[in-house]
Amino acid sequence: MKSGIIFVNLGTPAAPNTSGVRQFLKQFLSDRRVVEVPRLLWLCILYGIILPFRSPRVAKAYQQIWMNDTSPLRYFSQRLVDGVASQVAERYPNQEIELRLAMSYGSVSISDTVDELLAAGCERLFFLPLFPQYSATTTAAVHDEISRVFSRRRDIPQWSWLRNYHNHPGYIEALAESVQQYWDENGRGERLLLSFHGIPKRNVDLGDPYQRHCEETAQALATKLGLGDEEWQLSYQSRLGKAEWLQPYTDKTVIGLATSGVKKLDVLCPAFAVECLETIEEIDGEVHEYFTENGGEEFRYIPCLNDSEVHQNLMFLLSRSFIEEKTHLFS
Repeated sequence: MKSGIIFVNLGTPAAPNTSGVRQFLKQFLSDRRVVEVPRLLWLCILYGIILPFRSPRVAKAYQQIWMNDTSPLRYFSQRLVDGVASQVAERYPNQEIELRLAMSYGSVSISDTVDELLAAGCERLFFLPLFPQYSATTTAAVHDEISRVFSRRRDIPQWSWLRNYHNHPGYIEALAESVQQYWDENGRGERLLLSFHGIPKRNVDLGDPYQRHCEETAQALATKLGLGDEEWQLSYQSRLGKAEWLQPYTDKTVIGLATSGVKKLDVLCPAFAVECLETIEEIDGEVHEYFTENGGEEFRYIPCLNDSEVHQNLMFLLSRSFIEEKTHLFS
């Protein structure tokens, strides 16, 4: 029985220009999972303020980080999937397993990827969202799109998905290994800041488990690294608008650390599987400047897992239970 594994990331503009960014932001910020503001009010804000004024600014930021004719998010995500595909082919040479990368927003869509795999004869599909911590704003949005895709089909394949892996031993081990390797090569800072992408506090109040997942990831990583309570802390970045988001905020935390006398700060972004605008431009750009402008001396951004061997091994491990299912049960 032929199977397909679809790795899903958020998405990226097709081009680092105003038109490409506007099209991407329009699709992304129109998703009701992403923005839970009264619809009419939000559409006025989106079309009247965000798309006209934010698109050119974001396009300039993308131009600074564009690499190999694409965005870092797509570049590293595809290399990650290619690496896992090589492991799958080596470990399961007698099984027909196709691996693909899809995006929640932009190209290549989940819908197009599913159509391609089903047309190729896949009867089983496994979706692996590249969001370690579950949130309705990311993971549930992937589930919504999968449901929409299958709602248009009569013949629905056997399918499953990975909801989250925020505290999976393999994930924590991969993060710890990346941090330790960085310290071995560059020395260790006075404090390790774990900066997660933020969401509105209201989302958590309504039942989103994201904050709990972030805290569990952070604590597990600190424990794995053997860090005491004074050697690390957690924060949330990338807030938008005037509503209260999860705190403490990364920018204010970094300024506070610098003004309190911390001279050498290490920063890791565990919520991001691969580099993107929020890690390169925001953290290693804007937040870096906040630290040095307020008395800090060394701001050391520890890269995401990206397409590293340890990340490929983790994704293979997370896919293995699906691959090794007794396929005759689903015939």
